[in-house]
Amino acid sequence: MTLQTQAPTVGVHPIQAVEDRAYSKVFWRIVPFLMLCYVVAYLDRVNVGFAKLQMSSELGLSEAAYGVGAGIFFIGYFLFEVPSNIIMNKVGARIWIARIMVTWGVISAAFMFTTSETTFYVLRFLLGVAEAGFFPGIILYLTSWYPAHRRAKIIATFMSAIPISAIFGNPLSGLLMDGFHGTHGLSGWQWMFLIEAIPAIVFGIVTFFYLDDSIRTAKWLDDAEKDVLTANISAENRAKASSPHSIGATLTDRRVWLMCLIYFCFVLGQYGLNFWMPTIVKATGVAGNLNIGLISAIPYICTFVAMLALGRSADRLRERRWHLVIPALIAAGGFVAATMATSTPVAIACLSLAAAGAISCAPLFWSLPTAFLAGTGAAAGIAWINSVGNLAGFLGPFLVGYLKDFTGSNSAGMYLLAVALIVGSLAVLAVPAKTVNR
Repeated sequence: MTLQTQAPTVGVHPIQAVEDRAYSKVFWRIVPFLMLCYVVAYLDRVNVGFAKLQMSSELGLSEAAYGVGAGIFFIGYFLFEVPSNIIMNKVGARIWIARIMVTWGVISAAFMFTTSETTFYVLRFLLGVAEAGFFPGIILYLTSWYPAHRRAKIIATFMSAIPISAIFGNPLSGLLMDGFHGTHGLSGWQWMFLIEAIPAIVFGIVTFFYLDDSIRTAKWLDDAEKDVLTANISAENRAKASSPHSIGATLTDRRVWLMCLIYFCFVLGQYGLNFWMPTIVKATGVAGNLNIGLISAIPYICTFVAMLALGRSADRLRERRWHLVIPALIAAGGFVAATMATSTPVAIACLSLAAAGAISCAPLFWSLPTAFLAGTGAAAGIAWINSVGNLAGFLGPFLVGYLKDFTGSNSAGMYLLAVALIVGSLAVLAVPAKTVNR
């Protein structure tokens, strides 16, 4: 079937009807599934924040030592991110994403055997190695289905898995730690690591059979739908004439390094909050792991709403820069205000502003580099930006922990996160609007 023979829809151009139908199919086929995979990924990445509530005292970890362990994940992530994305670009998403998920599930379960500071560091590093390439691989995969003017909403929808994993994962982690503590001689945090690792292995196996590598291999699309989707992606790639076309050219491109700086600042704010949220909530006087989990979920509910609204707005207006700058500045204000809060409700309100602004920056950010990167440049560039940016995932938790040990309070760490978001906002304004507003 061709586009010319497709039956018209009343009031709608026949090609537009085919396009709308095709993108509806693509959305429902791949986006909810990828969201579920990212929920699992994010839960296994940050549940160490809850494990800390029991594990630190049992293993004798200091605040700074926990910060190093939480952050060393991103060293492994940094070292293996670009090679992982290049491999995925060659072998396809189906095989490589499945491999990543099964590997990280096994390593995440192994955390139940943590007995010392050294073991903790080694397993966190190996978890970063195993998961390297998952997120940039998914971003690269989505760019092969969606053109720029549809991408912010889709990436925001996919990345709403971050607040979803916290909304459900935080109470779940608290419930598992309280409910299973002492069962068969194991601590609650050990059971939590084991149980929460199982979905990663299951979804990894499902991914191998469910995901399609490209538009042309998707049996659930007809020929007309494949033609219009392929034409849209081809037209966009032709418009990216300025994209670097080799790994070396990508890694020396000034625009790519500017993206690294922006993303580094935003990730610093995001992970500094994620890894320390349970500790901050506990410090306001909340007792019980389940209660801490339930209250910690509130800022992420606000984040979920903000993410989807900002993604839709950015695509509708085809404006990218101010949709990043304003949320980042709001988040910076939330972090500063949180240091002055005198009660749990006020602290949670401030943390909700901080979370909604800081975490919403992540999906909105990816509209910037994907506006000018294509082909091998996209595979290498997306992975490099994500890996350099995620070094902040190491630096953020470490610095927050160090500053807490040094000053005896959370305030200095919150000021640091606020400054990082302001610097990131200024760097966004250095990006030419004509390059990214598509």
